[in-house]
Formats: sequence, C-alpha cells, structure tokens
Amino acid sequence: MATDQGIYSDLPIPPGEYLEEVIGDLGMSKDELAKRMNRPAPKLSAIFKGDKAITPDTALQLEKVVGVPAHVWTGLEADYRLALARSQHDEEQKRLKEEGPLVKRFRYADLVKLGVVAKKTRQTDKVMELQRFFGVASLWTVLDLRRYQAAFRSGKGNRSPEAVAAWLRIGELQAQRQRCAPFDRKKLKDSIAAIRAMTTQRPERFQGPLHDRLAETGVALVLCPHLPGTYANGATFWLGKYKAVVMMTLRYRWADVFWFSLFHELGHILLHNRQAVILEGDGANAAQEELEVEADRFAADTLIPPRAYKAFLETGRFFAEDIERFSRQVGISPGIVVGRLQKEGRVKASWHNGLRVRFAWEKDK
Repeated sequence: MATDQGIYSDLPIPPGEYLEEVIGDLGMSKDELAKRMNRPAPKLSAIFKGDKAITPDTALQLEKVVGVPAHVWTGLEADYRLALARSQHDEEQKRLKEEGPLVKRFRYADLVKLGVVAKKTRQTDKVMELQRFFGVASLWTVLDLRRYQAAFRSGKGNRSPEAVAAWLRIGELQAQRQRCAPFDRKKLKDSIAAIRAMTTQRPERFQGPLHDRLAETGVALVLCPHLPGTYANGATFWLGKYKAVVMMTLRYRWADVFWFSLFHELGHILLHNRQAVILEGDGANAAQEELEVEADRFAADTLIPPRAYKAFLETGRFFAEDIERFSRQVGISPGIVVGRLQKEGRVKASWHNGLRVRFAWEKDK
C-alpha cells in the first residue's frame, strides 16, 4: 500500500510570501487586495511579513478574493508556525550548549548537594537549572551583575568569581524571604553591645535572638554552608535601600572566627557606603584594602576593648586561667581572646584550643 508522505521544510517561510506570488499572478496590488478584503492595509502588511497569523476567518476571505482554498492558507500558517518554533528551539539548544562549560564553574554539583538547584542529567538541563537559580536568560551575564561582586572576607587561595556569585545568590534568595524592619543605622549601633554579649553563649542559645536582633535593625542574617572556591567567611550586600544582608559561613568552624567575621561585616555596614564593592585578596587595590583594615579594626576593638587588651598584654601572662579571668572581666568568650593571641603570634596555634568553641551545621552533628 502506497502512503503519501509530505515534505516539510525546516526553514520558516511565512505564508505571506506565497500570498504575494498569488496576487502577482492575478495582477493585483497589495492595496487592491486590502480593499477587496475590506481590511486596513497595515494589517495585511503584517500578514505579508509573517508578524500576524492567518486566522480561519482571514483564510475564508482569501478563498473568496484570490480563489485559493481556505485550508491551504491555514495549512501554510500551521507549517510556518511549527517551523518557526522548531527553529527557535534549535537556536535555544545551541545557546544552552554554548553555556555548558559554565556548569562546573558555577559549582552546579555543590549547589545540588545544598538543595538549591534540581539534579539533572543532561548538560543543557543543568544550564537551565542554573539560569533559573540566578534569574538570568544567559549565564554569561551573571558576573556582570554588581550584586554578585559584593564585599566579602576571604582567605588565601584562587578564588572563583563564579563560585562567589553562586554563594552570594544563595544568600540573596534566603534574605529575600526574611522579614526585616527598615534599616536603621542607630539601632544597629545601639545593638552592638547586646550582640557582643552573645559570644559567651552556645549556638542554640544565641542563633534565634541574633537573627531577631539584627532583623529589628534592618539587617538580614543568612547562615550558609561554605561553597568550595569562594574562600569566604562572610559577605555584606544590600537588597534595595532598606535591607542590609550579612552572609556567614562556618568555613573554619571556630566560634571566634565566626564572631570576628560577623563584626567585620557589621563594620562594613556601619562605616562604609552601601554602594562600596570590596573584594579582599591579592588583587585588592589600596582603597579596598583600607576599607578592609577599617572593618578589621572595628571587629577587633569591639570584641576586645583596646585599653583593656593592652593592659592584659602588659601582664605577659597568657595561661588558661589568665585568659579566662580576662575574658570574664571584659564579658566575652575566652575563645575570642585565644584566637586573637594566636593570630598575633603571642601564643602558639596549638595552645589553649580547649578554650575555643567549634560550631557545626545541624546535619554534621
């Protein structure tokens, strides 16, 4: 049994082109066609260009005017729209494939583990997941967005801009869901003493109150696991005019590192312009480095009052009981004092770590 098989072209050709041939054979102009159909010429012009579809009503009118059956026009229109959609789909697949190399750079596998993107098998599907995650039409545009180049504190290493962008996006999405009062610099400044006092508490005691206290001042606190390639302990950025965001991770797990990084970021909020973009590291320029030094000084002096610390250093006694006595005197965790002494090389890195507290994510316990 023979079967008729139609031959279809993938090249999108608007039926308006065939219509031009038909009226040309009839010796009819486009203006005359418009008058015969009782249609405004601009509307028919859109059909000729393929911008406007030939509807069944229009197909019936054309059948009367030019003698070509209505089903031919509707068929041509359907073929055209299908070819157009196929062409657009092919172009989209080509663009997705071109972005494939970015999947690994944006830490897709790590984002899957964190549960922020869905697990996919095909590379093009992974690209689309990342596009949805970042809220962009193309991954090539992500690093051009200033909000993913925010101020953050990092350690040593070859920091990945794509990993940093992914990490900051996690914080951005979480912060968007948090309810905060409009940012109030005075309230934040007045809350510093109460936040400092939380350094003596366990995470299960201070975590909720810390979030609430900062939210009252217009600061959204986001605790986010470390993402490989970021080398970041914390980050600061703004969502609009009235919400500041502080992202914190437990990269080193030491409580004193967490608290120093937190006050470092709060220092950025209190001391520096909200539009400032600070990227600490080997590539930092002099202006950026100055802002980092200022934030470091704010954190150090807020946690341990300079005059009291100077007097403590002058005693030259850094035994465990001395550190604990001084910590009680100034009202902070002894681990913060130990961390400061270790960083400054006044005691060995292996000394007094029993006075330091280590944090852990719930899933790690």
